[in-house]
Amino acid sequence: MAYNQMLQSTIEGVKAITRTDLCLLDTEGNVIAATNSDAQQYRESVLTFVSSPAEIQVVQGYQYFKIMDAGSLEYVMLIRGDSDDIYTIGKLVAFQIQNLLSAYKEKYDKENFIKNVLLDNMLLVDIYNKAKKLHINAEARRLVFVIETNRSRDNNAMEIVKSLFTGKSGDYITAVDEASIILVKELAEKDSYKEMHVLARTIVDLLNTEAMSNAKIAYGTIVGNIKDISRSYNEAKMALDVGKIFYDEKSVVAYNRLGIGRLIYQLPIPLCKMFIDEIFPGTTPDEFDDETLLTIRKFFENSLNVSETARQLYIHRNTLVYRLDKVNKATGLDLRVFEDAITFEIALMVVRYMHYMESKEY
Repeated sequence: MAYNQMLQSTIEGVKAITRTDLCLLDTEGNVIAATNSDAQQYRESVLTFVSSPAEIQVVQGYQYFKIMDAGSLEYVMLIRGDSDDIYTIGKLVAFQIQNLLSAYKEKYDKENFIKNVLLDNMLLVDIYNKAKKLHINAEARRLVFVIETNRSRDNNAMEIVKSLFTGKSGDYITAVDEASIILVKELAEKDSYKEMHVLARTIVDLLNTEAMSNAKIAYGTIVGNIKDISRSYNEAKMALDVGKIFYDEKSVVAYNRLGIGRLIYQLPIPLCKMFIDEIFPGTTPDEFDDETLLTIRKFFENSLNVSETARQLYIHRNTLVYRLDKVNKATGLDLRVFEDAITFEIALMVVRYMHYMESKEY
């Protein structure tokens, strides 16, 4: 569809300059692009021209040109007029469309190739052979970003991301599902995770401003071979999931900075349930009311400092102690003791992970 729009724009530009009508039909006589409304009436003559050995002919006041790609006929172009000047214009336009076709197919082939490598759909030998054929540097340093907005199939977000990397031939922006945009970024030798984190923040800020979307972005590890971008992609997907579960306040998540969230994410659900039942028999740590949970979070943020937590919550110190004692009675854990506080914090993370995995099943 985008290619057809490009062809339409091209012939409209030619008409604006030459003041003559043009139309483009495929080998089955379907109109692809046209500046005149009656292009379909030439279908039969186009089909006849397709089956003839002639490269150019004049029919009903139009000059017909065959447009080839890799030795096979792709389109027939018609241009109104039978003069030598119109012939020259027709040859130039046909040549331009043929070049556009080759460039578009190369771009399309590269995008499909990158998709297949990301999804690990190709044999190793095929990856290297195809990369060489498409003139893609297999040994370049690369990093995969996964970008997610709050809207499925967000074409506006896709175009904004593409606009950031226009003209950068080593970068590829694509999608393998309706939920996310994938950026395969080619890195210079001096580029590190620090620069990539800044780039991720730039993308998020631009999407939130221009596309009015609550964007999140995650990235994997830097790889030195094109065969490994599938690993970086899977790392980025995992980082995005871990970010949603444990670090929802972050809009940029790096795979190499997941902390304890990485460990919990890889635990089997039965083991998680066994842990919760062992530590909290008959209850779960997320069943407390919002006030108690807020108190616990603030208490942890202030490194178990009772006085500072009470000050930030605008409550009396004894009120805070009462709330902590209530948690102690319900769970058997005294959150003023470091070991019990760690156990409770890990349990909260495990419960969040279990809820997230259960929600994905529905």
